[in-house]
Amino acid sequence: MAPLLPCRSHKARVPPDLPALAGLFASAFLAGSILPAQSEAVLAALLLGAAQPPWLLVMMATIGNVAGAVLNYVLGRSAERFRHRRWFPLSAASWDRSAAWFNRWGVATLLLSWVPIIGDGFTVLAGAARTRLVLFLALVTLAKGGRYALLAAALG
Repeated sequence: MAPLLPCRSHKARVPPDLPALAGLFASAFLAGSILPAQSEAVLAALLLGAAQPPWLLVMMATIGNVAGAVLNYVLGRSAERFRHRRWFPLSAASWDRSAAWFNRWGVATLLLSWVPIIGDGFTVLAGAARTRLVLFLALVTLAKGGRYALLAAALG
């Protein structure tokens, strides 16, 4: 039997909606990766539906989004080999723009990893720069989780 979680809309306990959570995770993963996707609308809809606790939704979105950023990091580890290939996800202009910021500000740029388009570049560059994975995870989780927590607070 699934564990029961408190629900914001009433005092009764309800089991987690696994398909909704999986969909949120998937949308956040795609949005966190180099693929063009939005996860905020999915999170907002689930928050407004009030069928699941906000902390669970924020946690699931954060885990998915950080996992997508880890995919970018792994791609960055191989970037020099592949970055001039046609299929590589970042254009030369995007790479150069993100690299300029990353070179100037270092790992602190990962606090902007939540920003669409350039944030993806920073996570790829962090992999290319061989940023320590623990530091990468701490900064990216703070940035991406913070954005989702602010969204939940604004809608709460």
